[in-house]
Amino acid sequence: MVVMKICKKIAIIGATGLVGREVLKVLPEFFDIDGIEVIVAASPQSAGKVIDFHGKSLTTCLPEEVIRQKPDIAIFAVGAAVSRQYAPLFVDAGITVVDNSSAWRMEASAPLVVPEINAFGLKKSDKLIANPNCSTIQLVMVLAPLHQRYGIKRVVISTYQSVSGSGLKGVSQLMSERSFTSRHCEKIYPHPIDLNILPLAGNFSENGYTVEEIKLVNETRKILAAPSLAVTATVVRVPVLVGHSESVNIEFLEEFDVEEVRTVLRQMPGVVVQDDPQNNLYPMPLFAEGSNEVFVGRIRRDESQPKSLNLWIVSDNLRKGAATNAVQIAKYLIDNQLI
Repeated sequence: MVVMKICKKIAIIGATGLVGREVLKVLPEFFDIDGIEVIVAASPQSAGKVIDFHGKSLTTCLPEEVIRQKPDIAIFAVGAAVSRQYAPLFVDAGITVVDNSSAWRMEASAPLVVPEINAFGLKKSDKLIANPNCSTIQLVMVLAPLHQRYGIKRVVISTYQSVSGSGLKGVSQLMSERSFTSRHCEKIYPHPIDLNILPLAGNFSENGYTVEEIKLVNETRKILAAPSLAVTATVVRVPVLVGHSESVNIEFLEEFDVEEVRTVLRQMPGVVVQDDPQNNLYPMPLFAEGSNEVFVGRIRRDESQPKSLNLWIVSDNLRKGAATNAVQIAKYLIDNQLI
């Protein structure tokens, strides 16, 4: 991995949350920390908290104070409501925003970016850039090269998403249930998550799909620039701390060779093929945690349907699914002098 020497101000909005903390861990993997100034912001409840960042003590402030410090880039690791409130203020101040929430993803004026796939379309005028949903990122990292090679007709996804996808409250509920102290914990899920799985993430819509399932459909189409692509999804929450898994069935327009599929995926930057089931080698969230890559395995032909393929995708949802992708966008903007 190439580490760049630069001199830029990078702000993290929501630095005390799960994703914000991960952004601070990821930054040194892509930037020379002596060449950047890092500013951290948090909610009023956490303002003034001191965060250690590679031997430096960073004091969290409010977003309004960050604007006055004029960072070059602000990575938002907050919820949609906070993003809607503050992101336009940052943009108006000339600050480029990379937003991790769902607030702007489907806005026509906001690029929805996975750097390995579509960062080439970014322009200097793009001041508000959306980070896709965590489960969407790992999905399209695998779909994009296959779509380019064979053309995709239809995708059926079932996701198995960790509790960290719900933030600190999801992690707290699982851990409190495991320690038999759940009555002291604010529950984010309507049922126990320990020793259980819940077939939902986000609220249900009138059509019976959850918000997370609808995100997967719409965001996949936008990133792949395929508005009519047939996509359907089922999202499941599982008692895993970190790492989302996906069972994916793809119907192609063209015939394929399974070994060639493996070759295509091996050539995709950021994708690691782990596909030797006879020796128990396949992606698992336990071993993906802490990695920036997307892992794919169980690659096999769907024998029930022509031109169709089954595979299994796993990635750390806090890393490539959120923090890493956002930092990669920031690095791309700086590398290509777009700020």
